[in-house]
Amino acid sequence: MKKIAIYGKGGIGKSTTVSNLSAALSMEGFRVMQIGCDPKADSTRNLTGGKSIPTVLDVLRGKKDSIVLEDLVHPGFNGIFCVEAGGPTPGIGCAGRGIIAAFEKLEELKAYEICKPDIVLYDVLGDVVCGGFAMPMREGYADEVLIVSSGEMMALYAAYNIAQAVKNFAGRSYATLTGIILNRRNIENERALVEKAAGEIGTDIIGEIPRCSLVQDAEAQGKTVLELFPESEMSGTYRSLGILLAGETLQAAAS
Repeated sequence: MKKIAIYGKGGIGKSTTVSNLSAALSMEGFRVMQIGCDPKADSTRNLTGGKSIPTVLDVLRGKKDSIVLEDLVHPGFNGIFCVEAGGPTPGIGCAGRGIIAAFEKLEELKAYEICKPDIVLYDVLGDVVCGGFAMPMREGYADEVLIVSSGEMMALYAAYNIAQAVKNFAGRSYATLTGIILNRRNIENERALVEKAAGEIGTDIIGEIPRCSLVQDAEAQGKTVLELFPESEMSGTYRSLGILLAGETLQAAAS
């Protein structure tokens, strides 16, 4: 099982990227689990026809006893296991602590052992990398960290902070930084700006996602590009990046 935490500034297109990667990997034959770690709980909407699924925290608040795995893990497009950690009641509690509680409950119910995913993708808000938001990288849940960024100043600022958080856990057998996914916003000299930032962080751009209207067209219907436009060039972009992330070992396992 390969576990990848994907971070990025809010609004950078991280959840869209993660969902399309999940869809692409599932279509390559992998068993995929996507865990949304954003309090907005909208990471998996494009995998569930635009519908929200019950979050782990909502279930914990409402049911408390006799919780089973099916309460927390929901079926999505092409058999993808969809989970939303959720957030606290507005104005009460800490979103980071909510992620910790959600992860602990999934572990208690043996989610990974029962679902047996080949690949787990954590979709993590990267504006604040503290407490629970750093949990995927610091508690051994993820093997790798990826950062989704454009060439915009605040997106790059978030990338610097995320990279610094990864470095702070270096030497503890925690997640390592694999690279940056450039999600283009078509600003001037965007590739050069992100390459410069990657060099300063000590990593590389491992994939580039062009700006494409098909993404918005698919999202308007609560779907991924892979589901709605499987033969498009944009779907090919996500497939290529997904295969790269899967690695040779998992490719062999799926064949």
